[in-house]
Parts: sequence; C-alpha cells; structure tokens
Amino acid sequence: MSTNWTARDVPDQHGRVAVVTGANTGLGFATAEVLAARGATVVLAVRDLDRGRRAAARLPGDVTVQQLDLTSLASVRDAAAALRATHPRIDLLVNNAGVMYTPKQTTRDGFERQFGTNHLGHFALTGLLLDALLPVPGSRVVTVSSVGHRIRAAIHFDDLNWERSYSRAGAYGQSKLANLMFTYELQRRLAAHGAGTVAAAAHPGVSNTELVRNSPAAVRAPMDRLAPFLAQPAAMGALPTLRAATDPAVLGGQYYGPGGRGEVRGYPRVVTSSPQSYDLAVQRRLWAVSEELTGVRFPV
Repeated sequence: MSTNWTARDVPDQHGRVAVVTGANTGLGFATAEVLAARGATVVLAVRDLDRGRRAAARLPGDVTVQQLDLTSLASVRDAAAALRATHPRIDLLVNNAGVMYTPKQTTRDGFERQFGTNHLGHFALTGLLLDALLPVPGSRVVTVSSVGHRIRAAIHFDDLNWERSYSRAGAYGQSKLANLMFTYELQRRLAAHGAGTVAAAAHPGVSNTELVRNSPAAVRAPMDRLAPFLAQPAAMGALPTLRAATDPAVLGGQYYGPGGRGEVRGYPRVVTSSPQSYDLAVQRRLWAVSEELTGVRFPV
C-alpha cells in the first residue's frame, strides 16, 4: 500500500451493502462513486429523489436511491424501515449529509436546523439501522465531522436549539462536535456489547463542494475566491471517509482527516479532535439527551 492512501487503496467491496446519506452531490457522491466502482451495493439516501436518481444514473454498478429527509424524524423512521426491509444486512453506514451556516431555521420537529440535521437525524438513523449492522462481520458506522467542530463549538445543553440567540458558526460547530461525541460514545457502547461493528469518524478538510451555499455573502465571497488555491476537490475530500469506511487497519473510535498542514488538505491519516470532544461526561449526557429528543433507543 502506498504511503499516500488514495482511492486505489480501497479494498474490493463486492458483497458489501453501503448506505451513504447525502450522496447525490459533493463528498457523498464522491464516496459512493468509489464504493460502487469497487463493487459495493450502494444506496444513495437523499432528500431529493429526482436528484438522487440523476446521481445514481452517473454511477457504476448496483446503485439504488432511498428517500431520506434528515430534518424529519418521521422520514428517518420511514427510510430506516424501508432500508431494513430491502437490506436485512448492512455492512456500512456513512453519515455524510449535512448543512452548514444556515440562517436560523428549525427542522420539522422543531430542532435548530444544523443540530437537528447533522446530529439528531443521523443519531436516529444509526439507532434504527444498527440491528442490521451488528450481525455483519466488519460492519462500520462512519460519521463525517468537520474542522468546524473546533470553531465556537460547545454543546449548549441549556439552549441546544439556539432559541435565546443564534450564531450560524456556533450552531454548526455544536453539530459537528456532536458528530464526534456521538461516534466516541457509540464505539464505547459497541465495545462493551462485544460487537464487531466499528464506529469511526472523518472530516474532509476544506473541500470545494456545495456545502458553503448557505454561508453569508461576506463569508462565501472570499471562500469562492480562495477555493482554487485552498480547497481540494471533492474526490480528495472524500478520502478520509473512504479510509475510515474501508481500510482494514481502522480501529474503533479513530478520526481521519487530511494530513496536510492544519488538516486543510492532503491524503488521509488518523488525526485528533478537540480536547472537549473527548469529555466522557458530556458524551454520555449528549447521548441521553439525543435519545430523549429523537425517541430512538440503541440496541447497545
């Protein structure tokens, strides 16, 4: 295997079923493309079915589309039920979909949009699908976080939905910090359960995707100008996710990101997250609150 891990290092995926959320564009599409090319049966779990079908038509191999709106717990439950019916065993769940820097909005269930979509929607989906992963040797749950988990980030238990005041960056940071805390607590529970399923996380560095479309103009304009020099293409940004999802050497609870300076770009390697992301008490409290808010209980 080369020193610089690339898509060529993804092992053969024939016989594996992979569910990738938000896979009609950007990092999710790039992830699904490699998995499908390596032989996996890939399900694009997307909000917009038409866009999902157009994306699936561009991909090789066995690719299907499942409607999933992470802003609606009812949709998450429906999607999970459909996926379990179609795929009684799932090898890989990639929690990739997300929103960034949205104006103050709520999900259909009344949660702040970034926290509700990026964390609670994926928390619920994982809990509802975990029974399909647990019996499968080598199965994995990979959740995509961000360098944004370090920026103005904390879990605001006294105001998770930002009702008193709102910060786009702060709310995004909270959701991405929650992604990591969820991964670490899930891995601890899987290990205690004696499960072979592994939970890992990844981040894409700074990648040239549609994710910044909700950023304020004052932020988006300079990012658009700097993108050709700073951001890496989606195919590179997807490599940490692909490595976390497929590298046989991955250990539970590991976090993968670009290996370049500041983790902005580069080939994927194991990285560390912020000190607060490893706070066990906060992880456990966030888990309990997430179960309460979503009504989803995990089998581990």
